[in-house]
This record gives sequence, structure tokens and C-alpha cells, in this order.
Amino acid sequence: MKDIDWSPWLIRMSQGDEEAFRTVYEATRNHAYGLIYYLSPRKQDAGDIMSEVYIELLRSADKYRPEQPFTAWFNGLIVRQVRNWKRKGWRLFRIEEKLRGSKAESLDLESEARLSAVGDRMELLPLLRTLPYKAKEIVVLRYYQDCSLEEIAGILNIPLGTVKSRHHHALKQLRRRYEEKHGGKERNGYVY
Repeated sequence: MKDIDWSPWLIRMSQGDEEAFRTVYEATRNHAYGLIYYLSPRKQDAGDIMSEVYIELLRSADKYRPEQPFTAWFNGLIVRQVRNWKRKGWRLFRIEEKLRGSKAESLDLESEARLSAVGDRMELLPLLRTLPYKAKEIVVLRYYQDCSLEEIAGILNIPLGTVKSRHHHALKQLRRRYEEKHGGKERNGYVY
């Protein structure tokens, strides 16, 4: 990948010019794929990560400064997207581990185990999008940001009882949506 003056192309790209995007994509795709392939934790994720890289390139094209080499800037963007991808996978793993480890302290073990099964199959995100905003924020803060229920109460400036209630109802809604999607089938020893 040559370090030419990419500024005009990136400016046009940030203004929605599809031709400029195609030009930048064609000039950088082999470089991007190679770097992603070597950095990604699972090689089969390289294509998905590449999509994330180009989405982020579209979002941040206007942040490129011509005084910096484009290749270095673009490599930084790629590395950040690979890290983000790894974090997403790690979060799902942590959800599963947290739910397994919290069995003794959980009052609603059945719901959390079902949530774990959902997370195991990478189906949490589409189901999460169907939740009402207040339920979604509780689940995201609890399982993606690793906040305690007490911390969530402080962040949202609501009583702890309200957080517990929303958490319980969010898990219940996720379970119901999962059951609707999978027709009550048995998964990981649990009947849904």
C-alpha cells in the first residue's frame, strides 16, 4: 500500500462519495485483510472484522490529518477494530463465566443460565436490541461493562430495588424472546 496523499479521497468519502470509498477500499483491502488475518484471534472472523474496519474508516475519515502517514493511521484503525472484536468475544465469555460463578448468589439462577445459553450462541446481541431501552441499559451495564447492581443504581441515579426489578424483568424478557425464537427446545440441559 503506497503512502500517497489520501486526504482528497478521505474528504470525499466523509461527504458520502461512493466512488471515493471504492477507490480507497480497492487500494487498501489486501493490506487490511492481511493485517486483520494475522491479528484476529479466530481466522474465520477476519471478514467480519474487515467490515468493521471499513465502517469505522467511513466514520473517522474526517479525523485523518495529512501530516501523518496514512498507512500508520490506517494500521492504528485496524488494530483498534481487532481489539474491539476481541473484547466483544471476551465479554460474551465473561458473561458465561460470571453466570456460572454466580450460581450461589443468584436468586434467579434459571433465568441467568438461560441468558448464558443465549450468550454462548452469540444470539444475545440481536435479542438485546429487542428490549426496551431501560431494560437494555441494565443488561449492557451489568454484563458488558461488568458493573454491580449497586454501581448501576449509582450510574442511573435510581434505587437499587428498581435496578434489581429491571434486571429480573430484562432477563425474563430475554428468556421469553429466546423461547419464541427456538420454540422451547432443550439447550445445554435446560428446557426452554
